[in-house]
Amino acid sequence: MPDHYRNIYKTARQSAGLTQEAAAERLDISVESIRAYETAQRIPPNHVVEAMIEVYNVQHLAYQHLKETNALAGRIIPTVEERSLVEIALRVHNRLTYFANSHSVDRLMEIAEDGVIDETERADFETIVKDLKELVQCGFELSMYHEKGVNQ
Repeated sequence: MPDHYRNIYKTARQSAGLTQEAAAERLDISVESIRAYETAQRIPPNHVVEAMIEVYNVQHLAYQHLKETNALAGRIIPTVEERSLVEIALRVHNRLTYFANSHSVDRLMEIAEDGVIDETERADFETIVKDLKELVQCGFELSMYHEKGVNQ
């Protein structure tokens, strides 16, 4: 497992300002379980991660947990990086501006009009999907930044 995997649960707990003992008590699990999750000896079950999200007040842990523990989700969910608010805002602005200036919405409507993506439309459609995925990534990054600010 990658080194950062073991840290997602520890980082979330620490951002909430909880010791392993306090977290275990609030999550109604053993300290040994907390240690095992934080050292990648075991993967916490989804119901424990749901409790961590509530107790630690970190919604992005759900995203990280799914991406790290589910191969399909790992391939579908975009990689989210921790960025400054200015960098995220610039990325959102640049991507939205590019999307608008390239008339991607209009092109998507042309492609969708007949309900079929033919071979002459495929490349444009894939570019539009790629651009939209980058916007989704920016949204997740903004959400993570917000949570980080709330939990500090």
